[in-house]
Amino acid sequence: MLRSTLLALSKSPRVAKFVTHNSLSRRVVRRFVAGESLHDAVAAVRAVNHAGCLASLDCLGESVTTEPEARAAAAVYAGMFDRIAAENLVCNVSLKLTQLGLDLDRQLCQELLAEIVARADAHRNFVRIDMEGSAYTDRTIEICKRIHAQRDCVGTVLQSYLFRTEQDARDLISAGIRLRLVKGAYQEPPGIAFAKKSDVDANYVRVMKILLTSGLYHGIATHDPRMQEATKNFASEQGIRKDQFEFQMLYGIRTDLQAQLIREGYRLRVYIPFGTDWFPYFMRRLAERPANLKFFLSNLFRR
Repeated sequence: MLRSTLLALSKSPRVAKFVTHNSLSRRVVRRFVAGESLHDAVAAVRAVNHAGCLASLDCLGESVTTEPEARAAAAVYAGMFDRIAAENLVCNVSLKLTQLGLDLDRQLCQELLAEIVARADAHRNFVRIDMEGSAYTDRTIEICKRIHAQRDCVGTVLQSYLFRTEQDARDLISAGIRLRLVKGAYQEPPGIAFAKKSDVDANYVRVMKILLTSGLYHGIATHDPRMQEATKNFASEQGIRKDQFEFQMLYGIRTDLQAQLIREGYRLRVYIPFGTDWFPYFMRRLAERPANLKFFLSNLFRR
């Protein structure tokens, strides 16, 4: 119920106005969002790299409403690869297709993505296409496949709360596409998604095993210690080396587990979001984990 409420509030203009214009809330948000500028994000990547972690940058934004907005977002992403190379950062880039105009014009979106992937390829870098709500799953997978057929430095994300994910994993792996596995952060109808957390977790483990034995380099993205232990145990049982996959975690969340993974010799990539359009992302982080909401409220009303 709490998760559903928070996800519903993420779409409320009134709540967005209150949170984004409140100086206290903006300060607390900096735990989860690196800042509003690329300069802020680069500083966060440097710190993460210094701590022994890889990084992935995401300029927050989704569901643009005009072609100029989509082209502007694409230009930001293309420029990010130049900055990453100039700063010698160990970092790739994550993006959403609705930020590139998927809701406006699929062909435009695909062309803009192709340009971004070409820039990544020129810098020997990588683009991760984030997965959005289930209404976008088919289109995201199809566009990823089409661009991957031209350049292989692009991959996407699968969500273990969807019934279809195991088959999608097998299909994408057969095309040689690298994947990030997450549990999922959107509100989905019961006809297409597991409602019980135990079922989502069981599917996560099932798909994780498919990914790790595929021979491709994938990202296992979770803050759940049980999912991390299941991954470690399976990799050990199968003789899968620690450099044949990576764990992925979000900026500012469970930093204790992040440090533990590094100490144990695992590869860890920290997903670092930045930008002015941070409210929907922030609300999804609160919905995912009650401890995040408790942290936010306790700091928001502290005097």
